[in-house]
Order: sequence, then structure tokens, then C-alpha cells
Amino acid sequence: MSRAAFAEGFGAEFLAADSPARIRLLAALHPLDAAPESDGWNLDDLSGLLPDDTLRAQAAVLVGLVPRADGVQVLLTRRTDGLRQHGGQVSFPGGRIEPDDVDAVAAALRETQEEIGVPGALIAPLGFLDPLVTITGFRVLPLVATIDPGYVARPDPNEVAEVFEVPLAFLLDPDNLTTRALDYKGRARHVLEYRWPDQRIWGATASMLLNLRQRLETIR
Repeated sequence: MSRAAFAEGFGAEFLAADSPARIRLLAALHPLDAAPESDGWNLDDLSGLLPDDTLRAQAAVLVGLVPRADGVQVLLTRRTDGLRQHGGQVSFPGGRIEPDDVDAVAAALRETQEEIGVPGALIAPLGFLDPLVTITGFRVLPLVATIDPGYVARPDPNEVAEVFEVPLAFLLDPDNLTTRALDYKGRARHVLEYRWPDQRIWGATASMLLNLRQRLETIR
């Protein structure tokens, strides 16, 4: 399958139960009733940068897919500049799994409503990507879900400065993903990055999107 055909498969008909793109996506994800329990797939990349005891904080994010007439879009947020961690960065809605959360799905839905005002009634969970470990010591479980295109974002200004969408086809195209070198605590690191008009999608968010593409590429 060509790159163009692979990406264009996620068109306006994506929500249909028998859509080939939807069927392929479901096959690529970990089932909702079998959330992966492994350590982050990127753990080797962080070797020596994190103390062992930091890999205990559990978090969940929502990789929201919005079916539009011109194709599926991915919902993203830009964090408020003044946040202690990840201020000004592009991310998925989500956060720490709290004791009151039944599971990672509940945490991702709760955080999405708290951060951008989209209720769980408008979100249909599909499955999980592989867990990812962040440089701040979180093990993040990405929940992939569809979001009703009629949603109205009401971001909490204390956490989210902007809510926007990027075409899934753009994010699935390997030509749009680059690697950027940076210095972290005196050590060279290479981080992934997408450039979208007025937005820089990089780090953990870009890594989760790469994981989505790689898992989809295994399904033919």
C-alpha cells in the first residue's frame, strides 16, 4: 500500500462500522479490555536519564479522532504557558490516573472533560496504543477514541491555551516527521517533531503519533 493510499483511507466514511480504515485501526490497537501492562516502548531512549523509582506515576491521554467531511482530524491542545511542566507545549488531553478513576479509560475521559470541556458522552473509546515513558517520569497510556464532530471545546484557561485539529493523513505521512537534536542535562537527545502551521508538535506527543503509525503499518 502506498503512503498516499495508507493515509487517505481515513476519510469521511471512517465512522462506518464496516469502514476498512476503522477495521484496520481496531486491529492495530490493544483492546479496551486488555490494556497493555508493559513498560514504555521508548524506555531504552531514556536509559540513564531517569532514576528507576520515577517510573511509577501512571497517566492516560486521549488520542481523539474527529471524522470530518474532508477526512479524519486529530484533536490536540496547546498547554498554557505558565504551567510548571510542559508549559506552552502541544499535547493530548490527559493526565495522572487518580485513585478514584476506575481505569485508564476513565482517567482519559475525566481529564478530557476537565481540560477542554468535551464530555464522555461525545467520545467513543476504541483501544490503546503502547505505553510511553516521559522524561518527567510518567508512564502514559494513550487511549485512541473517536470524538463527535459536533463537539464544542471549552478549554480550562488554567491548563489549556488552545484546542486545534490536525489532519490524520498529515501525521501518518513519514515525510512530515523529523528528528531534532537537543541537549538535556549535558547529554545529547534526539526528539521527534512535526511542524504544523503555528504549532510545533514534538516530544512525547510526536512519539505517540509515531507509535500509532507504526502499529497501523503492521496491519494490511
